[in-house]
Amino acid sequence: MARPSLEVADILNRHGDAFLARHRLSRGQLKVIGAIRACRTAALGGHVMRCSDCDHATIAYNSCRNRHCPRCQSAAAKDWLADRQADLLPVPYYHLVFSLPAPIAAIAFQNKAELYGLLFRAAAATLATIAIDPKHLGARIGFTSVLHTWGSAMTHHPHLHIIAPGGGLSPDGARWISCRPGFFLPVRVLSRLFRRLFLEGLAALHAGGRLAFHGDLPHLVEADAFAALLAPLRRADWVVYAKRPFGGPDAVLAYLARYTHRVAIANSRLVAMDRHGVTFRWKDYRARSSGKAWRKTMTLTATEFIRRFLLHVLPDGFHRIRHYGLLTSSRRAETIARIRQIIAAPIPVAAPQEHDANGCTEADEPRDDHRPPCPCCGGRMILVERFAPGTAPRTIFAVRIDTS
Repeated sequence: MARPSLEVADILNRHGDAFLARHRLSRGQLKVIGAIRACRTAALGGHVMRCSDCDHATIAYNSCRNRHCPRCQSAAAKDWLADRQADLLPVPYYHLVFSLPAPIAAIAFQNKAELYGLLFRAAAATLATIAIDPKHLGARIGFTSVLHTWGSAMTHHPHLHIIAPGGGLSPDGARWISCRPGFFLPVRVLSRLFRRLFLEGLAALHAGGRLAFHGDLPHLVEADAFAALLAPLRRADWVVYAKRPFGGPDAVLAYLARYTHRVAIANSRLVAMDRHGVTFRWKDYRARSSGKAWRKTMTLTATEFIRRFLLHVLPDGFHRIRHYGLLTSSRRAETIARIRQIIAAPIPVAAPQEHDANGCTEADEPRDDHRPPCPCCGGRMILVERFAPGTAPRTIFAVRIDTS
């Protein structure tokens, strides 16, 4: 795959030092900047491959594998999807979105681990509770939740994307219960229960002294001020959105490929970096709902661009992809096999894994069966040297350096 003409790494390389000199960052944010700047450069080491027939040689530098790196996440998504393919069932799949209101999103930004975790728990409990209710589906369901913390313009907008098969197992585990065609669970009922569960959890966190408040929010330490903030939110409509079901398993995989390992902005959305700042493509969904042009470009100063990008660095060890119910990791394979037996579904054949131009998933050392033919003569490429981070290869050839 050809390298984009402009990448987040280029912006950080040109403006990162000035940004670091003026801003105090967390350890996690510093790690992200360092990883992206070093990704697929000599700083991380690499390997040399040479054609056994014509002596054509290529240097491939190692990737950083940081989950916030736009370069690395597309490859990570392919690996993850290959593992998920065996979990797909021949049933309709539904896509739901659970979002936090703006006043709570502001608190969430200062308490990422606590409130993002609460968002996962409240949404999961909401779906499981409504689904098992005989008035709705009367079944135990499974689903995958993916956290996104950004809007299209990289502002802070925490929300969950949830993918769920259209049905579940009966309480005794003997039958598969399908939802009504085109309808999974009632959105209004989901929204109200989600609101109640989240606000109960949020109040418990506050009462336990587990929330921090900085900037414009220190007054929320006081119980009365915090209660006053929550009061109107108990009556407001919270956004829970259900999209139409996917067209089939292939459409589910295509969706997951776009969403599971997405970062705040993809390199493909970057347009230009010049004296005016950084220009990128974004989608104005408010304009779309009013019928106006909604695919736009936005230009931010380099400082503001980097600031927005770093808003979405997650706490170390925080899992942004989680499986629930029937898809819980510990018993997923056993449960999926049981469901397939009940509905007499065939076992899917795993699709071959795609790789980049070097025959590997992240431009790191390729396995023997993934080595591509020589681009010059079609011969077999062989590994001739590995070199350590910060060093240069010792091999002397007319080499091509590949950072794609």
